[in-house]
Amino acid sequence: MPYETFANQEYRNFFQTRLEIPLLVRTMRIHRGLRILEIGCGRGVALPRLTELCVPSWLAAVDIDPELVTLARERARRFGIAADVRLADCRALPFDDAMFDLVIDFGTCYHIDEPERALLEVSRVLAPGGAFVHESPVAQMLAHPVRSRGRRLHFAPAMSLALERSALLWQKRRKVAARVPGNFVEESHVAITA
Repeated sequence: MPYETFANQEYRNFFQTRLEIPLLVRTMRIHRGLRILEIGCGRGVALPRLTELCVPSWLAAVDIDPELVTLARERARRFGIAADVRLADCRALPFDDAMFDLVIDFGTCYHIDEPERALLEVSRVLAPGGAFVHESPVAQMLAHPVRSRGRRLHFAPAMSLALERSALLWQKRRKVAARVPGNFVEESHVAITA
């Protein structure tokens, strides 16, 4: 299924920046100073608010649509945000392993083919102990009842993303040490309270 860009809806942008993001930061206990990546950033609507509330040490964002990446870069410039906004597919992220403390997804993984590849990439770019915050199935059904019907995220391929916290609209998964049958492989964990 080819990806279709969502239409720009100002009421949705207002809801996201004024209500959704502050609630996400509070309920998912996201702290300041983290290295943050937003996948599927679209027009970059979340970038100013994430910068304001999270004060990231580094903020990056990716989207697959060249026009939206241009708009996101323009928004970042207009708000004076030093965001690294790149044209990229979340199933093949252009970042090294363990580069981020937090990856945020406002629903992109629910709307792409082979979301498991994206989840593996999220796990790869997260530092040990890092967190992946994503919309819950309930949030998707409320926001996009037709488009997300029957779509679920299957985390079996990305077993290192263990569910840590679940709220009505959001879930938080922590990158944990890899499990080997009959053994537990230890990894050094970053002291992150995100």
